[in-house]
Amino acid sequence: MTKIELLATIINSLEADLALFFAAAKAAHEAATHEECAPDNKYDTTALEASYIAQGQANRAQEIRVALEGYRNLVLQDFNDDSPIRLTALVTLEDEEGNQRRLFLGPYGGGMKIPVADGEIVVITPGSPLGRSLLGKQVGDELQAEEHALTAAFTVVQVV
Repeated sequence: MTKIELLATIINSLEADLALFFAAAKAAHEAATHEECAPDNKYDTTALEASYIAQGQANRAQEIRVALEGYRNLVLQDFNDDSPIRLTALVTLEDEEGNQRRLFLGPYGGGMKIPVADGEIVVITPGSPLGRSLLGKQVGDELQAEEHALTAAFTVVQVV
C-alpha cells in the first residue's frame, strides 16, 4: 500500500467514524430532550444522564472532525534511508526475533489499524511514547519501546 492509498484509507475511516458519532450524538440529544425523559421526581436523573451521553458523543464527533480536516490538508513527505523520521513517515520496525511492524506517523488517530495484504499498518502520533522515540531516527537506528508493560528493542529497517 502506498502512502497515498494509506492516506485515502485513513480519511475514509475517519469519515465513517464521523458519520457514526454524529448520528449517535443526534440520537442521544433527541433522547435527552424527549418528553419521556422529563424527571418524575427530584431523584430521576434520566435526562441528565442522557445529556452527558449526548455531550460526550458530540465531543468525540468534534475530535474526529478536527482529525479529518488535518488529514485532508496533510502533505505527504518523501523519505529515504538517510532521512530522519518525522510526520508522514511510513516506518518498518523489526524486533530482535525478526518480527516486523509497520507504523505511520500521523498528526491524529493514534491506534487506528489499517489492514493490508501482509498484516496491518498502525497509525501513531508524535505525542505517543513510540512516536516520540521514533522522531529523528533513521534506517539502522535502534530504539526501546514499551509494549504491554514490556520493553522491547526495535531496529528501524525502512522509512518511506
